[in-house]
Amino acid sequence: MPAYVIVSSEINDPERFKAYLAAAPATIAEYGGEYLVRGGAIGTLEGGWAPKRLTVLRFASVEQARAWYDSPGYRAARGLRAGLTDRFDMVVVEGMA
Repeated sequence: MPAYVIVSSEINDPERFKAYLAAAPATIAEYGGEYLVRGGAIGTLEGGWAPKRLTVLRFASVEQARAWYDSPGYRAARGLRAGLTDRFDMVVVEGMA
């Protein structure tokens, strides 16, 4: 069953954040993941949620998404973004078959 990783982030140092943006894609691809959304214009349709930046990834399963998140490659990429965001919220949700 597919799984989706959804990230809402607020970046405080866009220039230094580019290193994370360069490192993360290879780790995602290594675990069979793909970007569905990476930045782009955001418009609130209802409610008060207004994220500054949104990313959505798709993996084959929740287990695959968790394996990516816990992988040595992504742990290294996470280290590159330490201190560069005011907010970085990430969830994984199981999709529908």
